Amino acid sequence: MNKVTKEILNKEEYKFIHSNENLGENIIYLTLSGSIGYGTNIDNSDVDLRGITIERKENIYGFQSFEQFEDTATDTVIYGLRKFVSLALKGNPNILELLGTKDEHIIYMNKYGEALRKNRELFLSKRVIHTFGNYATAQLRRLQNALARDEYPKEEKEKHILNTINNQMNHFSSNYTEFPKGSIKLYIDKSDKKEAEILMDIHIDKYSLRDFKSIYSEMSNIVHDYDKLNHRNRKKDEGKLLKHAMHLIRLLIMGTEILKTHEINTYREKEYDLLMDIRKGKYSYDELFKLVELYDFNFKEASVNTTLPKEPDERQVEELLISLYERYYNGTRKIIK
Repeated sequence: MNKVTKEILNKEEYKFIHSNENLGENIIYLTLSGSIGYGTNIDNSDVDLRGITIERKENIYGFQSFEQFEDTATDTVIYGLRKFVSLALKGNPNILELLGTKDEHIIYMNKYGEALRKNRELFLSKRVIHTFGNYATAQLRRLQNALARDEYPKEEKEKHILNTINNQMNHFSSNYTEFPKGSIKLYIDKSDKKEAEILMDIHIDKYSLRDFKSIYSEMSNIVHDYDKLNHRNRKKDEGKLLKHAMHLIRLLIMGTEILKTHEINTYREKEYDLLMDIRKGKYSYDELFKLVELYDFNFKEASVNTTLPKEPDERQVEELLISLYERYYNGTRKIIK
């Protein structure tokens, strides 16, 4: 794969970066993400582009709203500054990693994006114990569920799906409006069908419809993905499982490093051989689960001993956010080219 540089901005498929009213001169940061960002890309890997844009005055002071821009054709996501900062404060791994990409993977960065990147430690707290841990657990459950697909009876498979969804629910608060504990209850019981299945009780008032739609979509996708395993392309599915295993180990390693050093290093140079060997299937599943035990132990040990604060200093982050808005709208904006 050829090295991706600033030339990506001149490609026809990325013209939206210049033409969209929420992007263009408002963009403060663009970086490569995904497998390229981790250093685990192969020849046919997608190019994932992520970024941050400062919202227009109409979005800040007026009636218009803007949280993020997505272009599925190019796998591009550009977050509004406020949305990005909100997710970073919650310790969202997919957000924090954007502040720790290699310098050569940065497609564009002006002084406002640089200020955000330089202050990345402000977003780090013990919240990463739960967010990185939950993301890693979700990957582990996918792996376990897939391996169990042919061995367990229906009710046991339902238990695996239920465990996966329950673990996924543990990090909903880092992505969506929080809801009272117990508002959504999932359990296995007899139904109108012949066999027991996952049922749900929901008791929730005045909750964001859009957030609930996204939550339901995540839960539905877990069920859908598991059901698809019965009709899978085995070779293709094997590749997906190994990718899950690789990301599971990567998340535990990266989370451990953040807890120990307070540094965000998205590109995993030291672990390159290990991660690629996992992706290429050089480890048996028994060996993989032993690796998971090892890196999970390291992560839990780092969780106990970390000197990160319990919560991020939101006042300090708010001062940074206000400063960026004030400097941006009182200064000269540079148009990306």
